[in-house]
Amino acid sequence: MLERYRRRNPGRSVGAMLFFGFWWTFCFVLLKLIFRLRVRGMENVPDRGPVLYVLNHQSHLDPVIAGMGIYRRHTNFIAKSGLFRNPLFGAFLKGLNSVPIKQGSADMGAIRTAIEQLDAGRVLLMFPEGSRTPDGAMHTFKRGAWLVLSRAKPVVLPGAIEGAFDAWPRSRSRPFLWGKRVALRVGKPIATETLLAMGPDKGLEHIRQQIEAMRVQLAAELTADGFAVTTRPLVNTETE
Repeated sequence: MLERYRRRNPGRSVGAMLFFGFWWTFCFVLLKLIFRLRVRGMENVPDRGPVLYVLNHQSHLDPVIAGMGIYRRHTNFIAKSGLFRNPLFGAFLKGLNSVPIKQGSADMGAIRTAIEQLDAGRVLLMFPEGSRTPDGAMHTFKRGAWLVLSRAKPVVLPGAIEGAFDAWPRSRSRPFLWGKRVALRVGKPIATETLLAMGPDKGLEHIRQQIEAMRVQLAAELTADGFAVTTRPLVNTETE
C-alpha cells in the first residue's frame, strides 16, 4: 500500500507527499465552498509514468485549480522565479512541488530541472502562455513547453480552466469571493510522438486548439448555469 502511494509522486518522501496531500484536500474544499469548483475528466489522468500537464493561464488561482483535476497523482509545478523571492513563501511553494523558471528567457537550468521531474516519472504542470491572460483570451504558447516535451518525451495531458479570469482578473490585487464559479476539464492524453511528427509550431498549436475547445465548452456550461464569463477567441500574440 505504501509503495502504491509513493507512485503518486516517485522519489518524494512520504512526509513531503503527506504535506502536499493535506494542502490538496484543503484547497479542494476551499474552492468548492467559494467558487463552486467543477472538475471534469479526472479519469483521463494516466496512473503512472511521466506526464506533461498543459493548461491555459487565467489567474493566480490556476495552479491550485489545475491540481484539483488530478487526485491519483501529485502535481509538480513550473512557476515564475519571482514568486520565490520571499524565502518563506518560496519554501512553501517548493513544499508543493514547485519548480522555478525564469519568465521570458532561455533558462536552460530550469528546463533541465523540468526534464528531471519528468524523467523521474512525475506529473509536471506547465502554462505555456507564460503569464496570465490580460483579456480573457488564450494567447500563443512559448517554446519552453516544446523543449521539455521534445527532450523528456512524456505523455502530454491538456487541460482547460474557465471562470478564473472573472474570479481573479490580472487587473485586481485580490479575487472576487462571491458570485463567481470556476471550472476545469482534463482532456485525453496526447502521445508525444504525435506532436513531434507535427513539428514545434503545429505541435504547440494542436495542443492549444485542444485546450481552447475544452475552454469554450466550459464557458458554455458556466453561462448556462447563470455565471457570466469573459469569452474571447484565440489571440496570436504573446502575453507580457
